[in-house]
Amino acid sequence: MATDPRFLPRSPFVRLMQTHAISVAGDASVAASLAGSLFFAQPTSAARSDILLYLLLTMAPFAVLSPVMGPILDRFRGGRRIMVIISCLGRAVLCLAMVQFIIQPSPEGLLIYPLAFGVLVLQKTYSIAKAALVPAIVTDSSQLVRANSRLAIVSLVASMVGGAPAFLLQVVFDARFSLAFAVMMFTVATFFAFRIPRTQVVQNATEEKLESEETHQPSVLLAGSAMAVIRVAVGVIVFLSAFTFKDDKIGLAFVLGAYAVGGFIGNAVAPVARKRVREEVILTTCLLSAGALSLLGAIAGGDIVGAALASLAVATASAAGRVGFDSLLQRDGPDAARGRAFARFETRFQLAWVAGALFGLIPFSEDFGLFALGFLLVLAGLSYLTALRSARTAPSRSKLRPQVVDQVWDLTKGRVRSRYEASRSAKRKLDEQ
Repeated sequence: MATDPRFLPRSPFVRLMQTHAISVAGDASVAASLAGSLFFAQPTSAARSDILLYLLLTMAPFAVLSPVMGPILDRFRGGRRIMVIISCLGRAVLCLAMVQFIIQPSPEGLLIYPLAFGVLVLQKTYSIAKAALVPAIVTDSSQLVRANSRLAIVSLVASMVGGAPAFLLQVVFDARFSLAFAVMMFTVATFFAFRIPRTQVVQNATEEKLESEETHQPSVLLAGSAMAVIRVAVGVIVFLSAFTFKDDKIGLAFVLGAYAVGGFIGNAVAPVARKRVREEVILTTCLLSAGALSLLGAIAGGDIVGAALASLAVATASAAGRVGFDSLLQRDGPDAARGRAFARFETRFQLAWVAGALFGLIPFSEDFGLFALGFLLVLAGLSYLTALRSARTAPSRSKLRPQVVDQVWDLTKGRVRSRYEASRSAKRKLDEQ
């Protein structure tokens, strides 16, 4: 008699997806709790300064985590799973502490900033660990695009599902109740994280030698640069639109709705496109199409319709491009050092997003901002396409520095080591005499 599928054990990826959905819902609850004090409750000039502080806080976690996260994820048995558990549990504890200070006046109320910083650090820790965990539990490399796409769709849905009740709790009661909702979400996510199986990547001497070469392949470096430009575009369009339509709640909701629709479209299109074209084609198309539609939005006058069109295009490019880049890194990057690779690129993407957001804080007109954004994306798309063609015609090298540099470096290390050992041996003989 066949076993009922409902009673079969869930796959490791399904368990990760469940954890991810609840974790993202908790993050959305925290964002809804802090949005009122950072943005809508203040005049535009004060909101810009507070958002600037928030951006600096957002950038700082990657500067803290980048040097240490990669080795932890790659060296220790089950390190990726442990980091997911710690990040979920830590955010639950910090949000519980934030409940005590979220509505307190100064100076007690200022404690909300270091607590929010801790939540951001753990949120970025989770994102890095989750991204590095995917290729370890998805054994079929041909399913990596679909897996990344499903996780991205889950993120969009969970953000709305988690953010809506949290925002309602804040409006009806206050921010303490929405933060309490976040505590509940992160606690449940911790429970689900324990159900994710342990993974371990064994790295031998040969793989260690190839690690740097594989991470610095032209395909990976160029794709990372292209994705960084898309992340700049995301920061620009989100903050430019937010401040342009800050006093027009209906218009802002329309633009944000277009952004959400674009995210769904990008995640739905990317797996289908990957069956027919390579990841490089996906990234090129994302840059050029988003740039063209942003220019069209600027020509339309930068009104609500133009901003919504640009938001739709940038969100689609961001979702599809990220799925394509993750899959390319999982395709060409070293498996044994994938945690370090994801940590390194996540740092660059976050810095790129902050750079775009800083541009969005400048009080430009919407049409000028959209024109500059479209020009940047089109230029980046053409540059990426040109660089890809140059890389194909160049001699096959797995990294960008000349081979003679590697040979000189190895020779120098050998000579320094032999002289050091000879010096120690001579000193030992003198001591014996």
